[in-house]
Amino acid sequence: MVLSVDEKSQIQALDRTQPGLPLKAGRCGTMTHDYKRNGTTTLFAALDVLDGRVIGRCMQRHRHQEFIRFLNAIEAEIPAGKIIHVILDNYGPHKHPKTRAWLGRHPRFTFHYTPTSASWLNAVEGFFAKLTKRRLRRGVFCSIVDLQAAINRFLRETNDDPKPFVWTADPDKIIAAVRRGHQALDSIHSHVRHYQMQASEFVACVQAPVSGSSGQGRRRGRRNDG
Repeated sequence: MVLSVDEKSQIQALDRTQPGLPLKAGRCGTMTHDYKRNGTTTLFAALDVLDGRVIGRCMQRHRHQEFIRFLNAIEAEIPAGKIIHVILDNYGPHKHPKTRAWLGRHPRFTFHYTPTSASWLNAVEGFFAKLTKRRLRRGVFCSIVDLQAAINRFLRETNDDPKPFVWTADPDKIIAAVRRGHQALDSIHSHVRHYQMQASEFVACVQAPVSGSSGQGRRRGRRNDG
């Protein structure tokens, strides 16, 4: 099986300074612009890309210790005998020596890292986006316990009716758009280099001494003296 794994760190438990007004005919729901912070939590999540189910755990920090605890939770939840391919980014705890040692002791796990600066390719990021939009963005949480309870409830609701991500875009169109982007960037870079060369030539001409100018000045000075 293939799991898309990542962590959503520093999720804030925000409480508004005044209660918001509900949505009604002719008026949008309102909420105050200021808020009170009641702590943060980190959600570790593993999305099964085949059926859309999510394994999630809330923890206070996101170091390699917490990541290994989450890997142990995955190990305990998935039936023995299944080979597990984990897709994850290049975040430090994912490559920590103790994480690699854990991986060596669990041969059924194989890690696959996304390219540098391309963690958005990981499918679990879509789950994090839904969590933020549907549950966290306008939420009011008086404590970390309230925040974690809301996240766990969203996890249960997701797993009650899982929907796997289905890629509908045409790959050929995406590749063609990428190529057009590269061509546009190459064109911009070539124009920049051309202007840089012109600027360098102009500066060199301005800074170059005029041949014979000092001698003319001396001759002109002698005539004035005479």
